[in-house]
Amino acid sequence: MVGEKEGANGSENRDGNGEEEPTHARRILTDIAPRSWEHPADRAALQALRKIPVFDEVLKRLFGFFGEKPIRLAFLSSSVRVSPKQIPRLHDLYMDVLETLDAPEEYPLFISQNPIVNAGAYGMDQPFIILHSGLVGLLDDEQVSYIMGHELGHILSDHVLYKTMTELLLKLANMGFPIVGLAARAILVALLEWSRKSELSCDRAGLLTIQNPDSMMGAILKLSGGSDDELDLGEFIIQAEEYRDSGDVADQVFKVLNLMGSTHPFHVLRIAEIRSWIEQGDYDRIIRGEYQRRSDPDPAYRNDLREATAAYAKGAKDLFGHMAGAAKRMADEVLGSKK
Repeated sequence: MVGEKEGANGSENRDGNGEEEPTHARRILTDIAPRSWEHPADRAALQALRKIPVFDEVLKRLFGFFGEKPIRLAFLSSSVRVSPKQIPRLHDLYMDVLETLDAPEEYPLFISQNPIVNAGAYGMDQPFIILHSGLVGLLDDEQVSYIMGHELGHILSDHVLYKTMTELLLKLANMGFPIVGLAARAILVALLEWSRKSELSCDRAGLLTIQNPDSMMGAILKLSGGSDDELDLGEFIIQAEEYRDSGDVADQVFKVLNLMGSTHPFHVLRIAEIRSWIEQGDYDRIIRGEYQRRSDPDPAYRNDLREATAAYAKGAKDLFGHMAGAAKRMADEVLGSKK
C-alpha cells in the first residue's frame, strides 16, 4: 500500500526568507524499487560499465588501495553529523525523506562548512551523504529535502562506489598522480559519461521525495542562478524547452562535457528531462502506487538498451564498447594481471 501523510515537520515548511508556509500531503512509497525512478540511459550505461571485464575488480582494488575508513575520514574530516541534537531541523527533514522512499536503513548525514553549492553520496560498504552549508543556505526546506532524496537515490541505486571512485580519479588526475595513466583516464571518461546520466535518475528520486515539481525545478533554477528574487521559473522552463526542441543536441552536449570533465549534465537539460518524465505519465503512476516493488523481477539488460534509444544509448554503447581494452590495460597496471 502507498501511505499518505503531511509534509516535513507536520504541516509547515520554511521558505527562502525563513518564514513558514503550508505544505502538501505526500505519499509514502512503500517497498519502491530503485529501478522505478532510474533513467533508462543511466541503467544502460551502468550495466555497460559492469560488463566491462574486471571493471568492478579494478575499482574495488583502487578503493582498497586507500582503504574505506581513510576515504570516509577524508570526506568527513571537516563535517558535522546531523542528529536529533545536532541540527535537528535537518534531521527531521531527513527522517521524512527516508520514510518517503522507504529506505532500508538510516544512512549517516553530514553537513560541511563549504560555500560551494553542492552535495554528494559516497562510500562503498558504508555509504553516507554530505550536504554543503552553501547549498543548505540557498534552498528552502522542501528543496533541501529534494537534494537529500536525490542523494539517497544514489545510495539506493548502488551508485556510491562509482561516484566515489569518479571523485577520487578526478582529483588524482588533476594532481598528475601516476596511478591515473592513459588506461585509467579512459575509464574515467566512461565513469563521467555514466555519472551525468545517473543524475537524471536521482532527479526523479528527489522529485518523488518532495512530490512537488515546481519546488524541485525551482531548486535546480537556484543551482543555476542563485537566489535572486528576479529569477523566473517559467522563463527557465522555456530555456529548457530549447533542448527538447533541438532533437539530438543533448547527445552532443554530453560529448562536450566529456572534454570538460563534468560530473553533472547542464541544469536546463535536467529540467527538460524531468518535464519529459512527468509528461509521459511515469511520475503520476508512481504517486498512484503503480511502481515496481523490490521483490519484482529485474527487467533484462537488453530492455534497458531498447528503452534508452531516445536517451543517448547509441553513444553510450559505442563509448563503453571501447572501454574493454582500457579496462584490461588498467587491470594489468593496478592488479598486476597477466590475463
